Amino acid sequence: MVDLDSEVPPLPPRYRFRDLLLGDQGWQSDDRVQVEFYMNENTFKERLKLFFIKNQRSSLRIRLFNFSLKLLSCFLYIVRVLLDDPTQGLGCKELNRSCSTNQNYTPGTIDWSPIIWVNRSLPLWGLQVSVAVISLFETLLLSYLSYKGNIWEQILRIPFLLEIINAVPFIITIFWPVLRNLFIPVFLNCWLAKHALENMINDLHRAIQRTQSAMFNQVLILISTLLCLIFTCICGIQHLERAGNRLTLFDSLYFCIVTFSTVGFGDVTPKIWPSKLLVVIMICVALVVLPIQFEQLAYLWMERQKSGGNYSRYRAQTEKHVVLCVSSLKIDLLMDFLNEFYAHPRLQDYYVVILCPTEMDAQVRRVLQIPMWSQRVIYLQGSALKDQDLLRAKMDDAEACFILSSRCEVDRTAADHQTILRAWAVKDFAPNCPLYVQILKPENKFHIKFADHVVCEEEFKYAMLALNCICPATSTLITLLVHTSRGQECQQSPEQWQKMYGRCSGNEVYHINLEESTFFAEYEGKSFTYASFHAHKKFGVCLIGVRKEDNKNILLNPGPRYIMSSTDICFYINITKEENSAFKKQEKHRKKHESKLSYHGASRLPVHSIIASMGTVAIDLQDTGCRASSGATLALPPDGGKEGRRPSIAPVLEVADSSSLQTCDLLSDQSEDETTPSDDEVSAGLEYAKGYPPYSPYIGSSPTFCHLLHEKVPFCCLRLDKGCQHNYYEDAKAYGFKNKLIIVAAETAGNGLYNFIVPLRAYYRPKKELNPIVLLLDNPLDDLLRCGVTFAANMVVVDKESTMSAEEDYMADAKTIVNVQTLFRLFSSLSIITELTHPANMRFMQFRAKDCYSLALSKLEKKEREKGSNLAFMFRLPFAAGRVFSISMLDTLLYQSFVKDYMISITRLLLGLDTTPGSGFLCSMKITEEDLWIRTYARLYQKLCSSTGDIPIGVYRTESQKLATSESQISISVEEWEDTKDTKEQFSYRGNHRNSTSSDQSDHPLLRRKSMQWARRLSRRAPRHSGKTAEKINQQRMNLYRRSERQELAELVKNRMKHLGLSPAGYDEMNDHQNTLSYILINPSPDTRLELNDIVYLIRPDPLTYVPNAAPSRKDSFCNTVGQDTREETQL
Repeated sequence: MVDLDSEVPPLPPRYRFRDLLLGDQGWQSDDRVQVEFYMNENTFKERLKLFFIKNQRSSLRIRLFNFSLKLLSCFLYIVRVLLDDPTQGLGCKELNRSCSTNQNYTPGTIDWSPIIWVNRSLPLWGLQVSVAVISLFETLLLSYLSYKGNIWEQILRIPFLLEIINAVPFIITIFWPVLRNLFIPVFLNCWLAKHALENMINDLHRAIQRTQSAMFNQVLILISTLLCLIFTCICGIQHLERAGNRLTLFDSLYFCIVTFSTVGFGDVTPKIWPSKLLVVIMICVALVVLPIQFEQLAYLWMERQKSGGNYSRYRAQTEKHVVLCVSSLKIDLLMDFLNEFYAHPRLQDYYVVILCPTEMDAQVRRVLQIPMWSQRVIYLQGSALKDQDLLRAKMDDAEACFILSSRCEVDRTAADHQTILRAWAVKDFAPNCPLYVQILKPENKFHIKFADHVVCEEEFKYAMLALNCICPATSTLITLLVHTSRGQECQQSPEQWQKMYGRCSGNEVYHINLEESTFFAEYEGKSFTYASFHAHKKFGVCLIGVRKEDNKNILLNPGPRYIMSSTDICFYINITKEENSAFKKQEKHRKKHESKLSYHGASRLPVHSIIASMGTVAIDLQDTGCRASSGATLALPPDGGKEGRRPSIAPVLEVADSSSLQTCDLLSDQSEDETTPSDDEVSAGLEYAKGYPPYSPYIGSSPTFCHLLHEKVPFCCLRLDKGCQHNYYEDAKAYGFKNKLIIVAAETAGNGLYNFIVPLRAYYRPKKELNPIVLLLDNPLDDLLRCGVTFAANMVVVDKESTMSAEEDYMADAKTIVNVQTLFRLFSSLSIITELTHPANMRFMQFRAKDCYSLALSKLEKKEREKGSNLAFMFRLPFAAGRVFSISMLDTLLYQSFVKDYMISITRLLLGLDTTPGSGFLCSMKITEEDLWIRTYARLYQKLCSSTGDIPIGVYRTESQKLATSESQISISVEEWEDTKDTKEQFSYRGNHRNSTSSDQSDHPLLRRKSMQWARRLSRRAPRHSGKTAEKINQQRMNLYRRSERQELAELVKNRMKHLGLSPAGYDEMNDHQNTLSYILINPSPDTRLELNDIVYLIRPDPLTYVPNAAPSRKDSFCNTVGQDTREETQL
């Protein structure tokens, strides 16, 4: 075997000496080989090329030096012109030519000597020669380095030819001194300076690693071209006119400006034909070159207008701005963002930079040209995935970045993927920029957990739809809370409900530190319910939650056992925040009011009532001991009716009585509903336990304590329309459900449906009030009848993803609207809750073409929109009643989070998406006839705080149906009511109308007014003597039409039910609940009168906080056992 070490040749001596210097003593046994890279650049030419051309920084220095030389040569030419005297004729003397310098100019003859010869001093000549030598040497060197085999390509270049013309004559004068005063057109160096400037700008962009701006380069080329043309014309005219008018440089400048501006005064004109020829040539060159430059500049300007250009770095460092990233910008989305963002006073000086990959829409362009927005909104066409575009938007200096998903895409998952990539790109480029991200699918939410604020559309959508079934119009309540308004909408309307509704819509959620607050500072050390009640009584504000200084979790209504601390942050509902409020003391009114609200009775918190009615929607507030709940009434005190006095209410305690709070276990309901299952439940196998769902449909879902089944239901039993081996039922009625159904009509059963089921199965709802949930993936009439639509409590229609991408944007809701309208006509008693894509389409819900009142509301909406209202759609009857909502209304929730970072957390707590230990939940109660003794909202507030610790936040009110009908129907219904009241009396048209309007004047003033308006219009259209006959005919026709249409629809439904083998007994076609007027009063004034069937929104304290830690109840331990032992078997 050959020794490899002996085969390796010794290293050259230079490497040996180097290794010895480096201390490498083992070089003889080293097998390493020296490898030298870039060997092709070791030649002298390559090294020069690297220095002069390839290296960015050295090349930039060379071009800067060259540019300076050209400017210096032009400057020396100007100096020579200023020092020159054409009358001296130095060139002629040196050449011994006989020329007279004193002869005058005569037309037709040209003295060429002043044109050929100039007066050039020796120092000036030396400077010009030096500059020429250096320039020529540099030009030859660069031509040699750029040589690629074609010598003529280098020689025939215009810069090379200009350099030869300007430099070679100066070098000749070195060897032939008699030509030292020869004229050389050095002013042509301005074009070489222009060429050097362009190359220098290119090298500058390469050196600083910036993307070259085509707009900047084009403007630079245009300006430099124009300057070179003017400078060339000035110098040329001045020199040629040495043999003519002998113009100065200023005269030549004046002539050129007047000529190129097409003014042409004519006071300065060229006299000899060479000057005139030069003017003609320069004008022709300008007419050819300048339009081309302007065309390119205009094209780049148009392209820049499309792409938006750049956001100024100086402005980004001196002004504040936010960036809005969207896939496609629609006018509705833009206006919602701008109106909500700039509704806050402290955001008026912010700039909004929109980064969108698509070209600006025509409507968006028109809006952004409005002066109010043009100075504050900047549109950039670009992608958030490109660092260059993020740099254009100055993302690293932005105060926040809003990333919105495109909900109009058919594939919403793909839209979420694009949003996720945008969020990642922004986080990678600007790690310190706060992110506000909107996501569509809940299963994609965990990818953007790093974002500061996230709003998942499907989570909020399904949670609001679910709570709409329990607490009517929850979607409207949340929408009004998250929109910015001053409560000035419709305050000039004659309608009382519109005034109250518009004023209360201005309530929003605000926050303030307790020790800095005038509202709440005096309640330090007192219970939360005491502070909430007295703040509402004194200032009209509704305290709904707190947050400790050392805790990030917000607690909604932590209950009477929570003691307020000076460092607590209070969250309250009010028209405006405390900082913008003025306080005026009214001592007399206050004393009078306090005397009216004097307290009577024992000051004891009725904890046993809470225990008896834990988790119900219809709340029992009887001030009694521990007993089962018997009804949802505000019980009249035992001494309430004595001596004709108004019943008194127990005071709200400053500190809750802890002994009374521990008298009963709040989780052990003593009623039959909670202790032992009924016979029907046992036979059906429905055994419930309270615990957390064992499985989560997606990562990031908040665990919720709810009702669970002990055993998982087989998958085959989930099909309601098909029987299986476990049961033979094929329709909803065969199951014999005790409670009414909740039907969800959706396109697919997505993961977001989890957020619909959990609020309806929350632990605080009693089992006897759990509504069966039916998921309807297709809604033909047969399937609707099988799933029990005739005896359903609510039907929820979810917007279908496949219809969202229509050719016309607003047509995306067409299918949903028409289907709901069909349900509206077929099942008049069914409560339908609909989700739409566009809020503007809610005017088509429950559409009636001849409804004059709806048309009046349409005009009202237009007027409010013209006034700049952000809630112009709020007066639409379907929205006010909570029967329709659009998820795009919640976009403002994300926008508000920039100013109110707690809004998303509070909204999630209200909707039940998050559960924080010690935080309350949203529920409702209905005012019955037995509860009307409470009279006012202030007394209701006191009753709730003193008995159950609940905090009311609003009222859902329903008024007479006749307010929503047409004027003719109003008059007819009034006359029918008069006829049934007294059938023996016969009236003329005038007498009948007078009685119908005056009989119910106090109860229905709007009804009286509209009937009078209708009567006046009818009297103008027809003769007075035929009024009675026409009225009877119209009434008979209308009744016949309505009756025949309803009967036809009823027969259709009943026949179909009979064909399917279903009993039509439950179908009531004449029960019409659609002609009602419902609206929400958020935080109404304390003196607001309660009315029958009012539904009060409550934030109820968490019942789990009342459970003693030392003595867990039997039910609590049972739930824990179920949660541990049967976790794999439990199921919603």
